[in-house]
Amino acid sequence: MNDKQAVALEAASYVKNDMIVGLGTGSTANYFIEALAARQQQEKLRITTVASSNISMIKAQSAGLTVLSLAQLSEIDLYVDGADEITADNSLLKGRGYDLVMEKLLARAAKEFIVVADKSKLVSRIGENYPIPVEVMPFAWQAAKRSIEALGGSGDLRPNAAKDGLCITSHGSLVLDMRFDASIDSHQLNALLNNIPGVVEHGVFARLASRILIADQGKIETRA
Repeated sequence: MNDKQAVALEAASYVKNDMIVGLGTGSTANYFIEALAARQQQEKLRITTVASSNISMIKAQSAGLTVLSLAQLSEIDLYVDGADEITADNSLLKGRGYDLVMEKLLARAAKEFIVVADKSKLVSRIGENYPIPVEVMPFAWQAAKRSIEALGGSGDLRPNAAKDGLCITSHGSLVLDMRFDASIDSHQLNALLNNIPGVVEHGVFARLASRILIADQGKIETRA
């Protein structure tokens, strides 16, 4: 069993009967979906789920899990997802995929948000390893980019996987991948990006994680 599997299995142990569980997206989240489906089958666990992406929804349904739409719900009991970066104060970078808005909606709607990761995701500051994704309205991307540049950000629109066009999110937005000076901390950056007109959402998840499970060679550290 690798570290991603181990931490996903640990996260699945937090799920109880009659919970509504948010499903993340990515390799570690996939292991969680598999572990949750196994518990449902073996223990006759009564659960419903809501997925952060179409790919997670399809995986969950094929594993036999019941998937609801977020439009049917005002809150959920538990959300489990990975992160691209994690700092010492439990700030997260997420959204290198295409479902940033849904991920933050689920993180906010959840009574508890558990982050699952391996040691490679630990950083000294948000933006250390990856640019910060900023989802923007297509007609406002240039104005939003200018505002972000005024904060010291630099970057450009994210190309699609084939590099023959632009990345379009599941909500029809464009994504700016922006880098910032190390002097801006994640809480400042979160507040500044939240105030820019034209920004739909961004990848800084500050003060949202309830618990972080970090796997390192089979051992799991729990941060709360």
